[in-house]
Amino acid sequence: MLPPIDEVPGDQTVPRRTEVVVIGGGIAGVSTAFFLAERGVPTVLCEKGRIGAEQSGRNWGWTRVMGRDPREIPLALESLRLWRDMNRLTEAETGFRQAGIAYLCATDRDVARYEEWLAHARSFQLDSKLLPSDQVQSVLPGASRRWAGALYTASDGRAEPQKAAPAIAAAARRRGAVVLTDCAVRGVETTAGRVSGVVTERGRIDCSSVVLAGGAWSRLFCGNLGIHFPQLKVLGSVLRTQPLDGPPTVAAGAGDFAFRKRLDGGYTVAHRGASVAEIVPDSFRLFFDFMPALRVQWRELRLRVGRRFLEEWRIPRRWALDQVSPFETVRTLDPAPTDSILDEAERNLVRNFPAFAGMQVADRWAGLIDATPDAVPAIGPVPGLPGFFLSTGYSGHGFGIGPAAGRLTADLVMGAPPVVDPTPYRYERFLDGSWPRPH
Repeated sequence: MLPPIDEVPGDQTVPRRTEVVVIGGGIAGVSTAFFLAERGVPTVLCEKGRIGAEQSGRNWGWTRVMGRDPREIPLALESLRLWRDMNRLTEAETGFRQAGIAYLCATDRDVARYEEWLAHARSFQLDSKLLPSDQVQSVLPGASRRWAGALYTASDGRAEPQKAAPAIAAAARRRGAVVLTDCAVRGVETTAGRVSGVVTERGRIDCSSVVLAGGAWSRLFCGNLGIHFPQLKVLGSVLRTQPLDGPPTVAAGAGDFAFRKRLDGGYTVAHRGASVAEIVPDSFRLFFDFMPALRVQWRELRLRVGRRFLEEWRIPRRWALDQVSPFETVRTLDPAPTDSILDEAERNLVRNFPAFAGMQVADRWAGLIDATPDAVPAIGPVPGLPGFFLSTGYSGHGFGIGPAAGRLTADLVMGAPPVVDPTPYRYERFLDGSWPRPH
């Protein structure tokens, strides 16, 4: 089911020439277009469906630094700074509120794990702290059990996925970007070995640079260019409640549930410890790339074989630019939520926070998360194809770090000093084996 995402009408005229084409209207793509347009760079944003209609509009809405991979912390800090100013920047309501986030510890082992993360994060001078058991109720009142502790970051926040990407896209247009919806990019054309344009279903656009912010579609797009990008999809399910008074306003996650207050007065609820990894042909092609991550995350992933295997088997992996592309055949990835996981999350939540007992579920949906082997995005140029840049593989972290990722991508496209060190996000790490394996 498609969540109630704010509509962004697309421009009708396709420019024949621009400086940069951004492919993908999720949070990373619209943020890239915004920061390019803000600096006066002629930019066209192409979205095959609607702005923010896939995972950028279907996620939990957390904007956090806490718990990030240390490689992502600089990007998360810059992004949180941007989120605090996002309503002013977009002249719209994105739903951002600095309300704090807590990770609840069920056992002493959980406490030790978060102590280890704090040791890694200490150099960034974060306000994250580990609350002892007797202080958890002060942050998250109403719990029916005594928690072993909680990792709490007061400066973290939340925003509305159904509002944020559309608001940023509209702001990019006001700054001069052209926003094309229902306009799939079939591929990239080159001249003398470098990017010279893109071919869309509505015609060619000459350009000097292309940014692929294609989310779960990025591996397929790259493959048609002969670029190997290791990426798999993970299915996450979410439910939304009707307005509800009583539960905590601080967002929280435990091993088997997560919640956050919504701008409409309801709550977004999910199962923090259960996502579905559907077995598809790429699961075998990328088996050795993802095996280290699978060993670490085995308990959090529920493997499933279903009709998606055949659906992806039938998707062409190569096509000519004068042919209808797979991006025109499926405009929006709209998978069914896994009701059993959401039912489990709901039961766990009510058991631990009885104030949720009277909640009424308004709707449920699911989204496909684009995951890389090390769960860190690829942001930057692709060697061998000058003018082609990636901003993808956000592994479920894209909404929170999206604004800063867009700014970093814009910096790299323009050759400007990068807002943070881009080295951890370099695409080449998947080619030379320099990415750290989970253990």
